[in-house]
Amino acid sequence: MAIIAPSLLASNFLRLADECAMINNSEAEWFHLDVMDGRFVPNISFGLPVIEQIRTATTKVLDVHLMIEEPEKYAEAFAKAGANILSVHIEACRNLHRNIQQIHDLGMKAGVAVNPHTPIHLLVDIIEDVDLVNLMSVNPGFGGQAFIPYTLKKIAELRQLINERNPKVEIEIDGGVNLNNAASIIAAGATVLVAGNTVFKSKNPIETIAQLKKI
Repeated sequence: MAIIAPSLLASNFLRLADECAMINNSEAEWFHLDVMDGRFVPNISFGLPVIEQIRTATTKVLDVHLMIEEPEKYAEAFAKAGANILSVHIEACRNLHRNIQQIHDLGMKAGVAVNPHTPIHLLVDIIEDVDLVNLMSVNPGFGGQAFIPYTLKKIAELRQLINERNPKVEIEIDGGVNLNNAASIIAAGATVLVAGNTVFKSKNPIETIAQLKKI
């Protein structure tokens, strides 16, 4: 049974307290929080002040996905803001092993995020050090994109690597997840589903989360 992580990027920011309450009352285990800097990706989202406020509104896991350059400059601040999991992009880190060590030293679980064009074999030397791999199934930067079908092959390849090297690693799929493709994503080996528009544009988000949880 997969962990469900609604992406607050798709929420109504004028009703953020209500959106947080909805997730709290649902079967979703995590809040997925996308931080964008306008440099690593061509968009700007939200940052530390918003995450600090979300932390006060929930006891659930805050899964923070940094789509930013030089994440090492901000890791400590995100730990203080209340992040439980901090994921950095392999494409943004010159010294990825050092980044992962820093995140662990700050008391958070460490994730590495991978863009659609990045091959799985580049994770071989880091997989034993991380807690989560966030496989981007769309090009990062904007919500509402369609799932890239080739991601299913990458999930299966990553699942094999994890089974061999570090079975405790979560495989998180981020982008275009919906009720129609969730079963195939889980069957390929994913353990965490990030869902944005699928949840927040639903007429009944709590029921949609429940449906995803049953898959």
